[in-house]
Amino acid sequence: MPAWIDTHCHLDAPEFAPDADAVRAAARAAGVQHLVVPAVELAHAPAVQALAQRHGDSYALGIHPLYTGRAGDGDVAALAQVLERARHDPHLVAVGEIGLDYFVQGLDAARQEQFYRAQLQLARRFDLPVILHVRRSADRLLKGLREVPVQGGIAHAFNGSWQQAQAFIALGFKLGFGGALTYERALQLRRLATALPLEALVLETDAPDMPPHWLYRTAAERAAGQPQGRNAPAELPRIAQVLADLRGLPLDTLAAQTTANALHALPRLQGRVG
Repeated sequence: MPAWIDTHCHLDAPEFAPDADAVRAAARAAGVQHLVVPAVELAHAPAVQALAQRHGDSYALGIHPLYTGRAGDGDVAALAQVLERARHDPHLVAVGEIGLDYFVQGLDAARQEQFYRAQLQLARRFDLPVILHVRRSADRLLKGLREVPVQGGIAHAFNGSWQQAQAFIALGFKLGFGGALTYERALQLRRLATALPLEALVLETDAPDMPPHWLYRTAAERAAGQPQGRNAPAELPRIAQVLADLRGLPLDTLAAQTTANALHALPRLQGRVG
């Protein structure tokens, strides 16, 4: 059975609260050998640390752009203190999930930018890569990375242009692909996933978000009583099979290369995976 790394899984999400340990066990049984669990706000740090340590996985610490509106002005300084305490924890692999979101309405763009830049500075201070939230914001994120360079990382759930993809790669980033590429209508995303260098790709579920097509239910189906399927890290091998089919690759080849890519993007995984 091929071994996989899910480079982005919110195992601390409320949807997994009743059965997080069973969810992790199911993923392991499916061949998902390692998870990276990113925090989305400062209050989530203890939970992601505990989950990663309990299951032998990894975590990232950061303030997600969607949470900047309720974050306190002192949260970046407090995050720095948490990172300082955790700097020798081998389970800590990145600053994240950080970034910019210009899709969700009502967010303060200037405040998002403030938190993004400040957390890039933390990544520099602690010599860590970053896990980026990229939603209609690739150019602004790239501008920030050029002005506050970091050691690279992962552009999570990438869905930008070919030129933006090349720019992230040139800055040392890998691009995260997950359930969105399983939809036949996602033509541009599938073109990217097929044409980009294999060395640039990592796999993720973003569970419980970003469900693959076999879990998705339309509004009409939900109204008729069909529950929305819960995305989970055990779905990663089936998502990977879609990518392997698109690229015409053996599944073992894809597993080996995306694992190597994840180790390159998040160097502190080396020695702990495989």
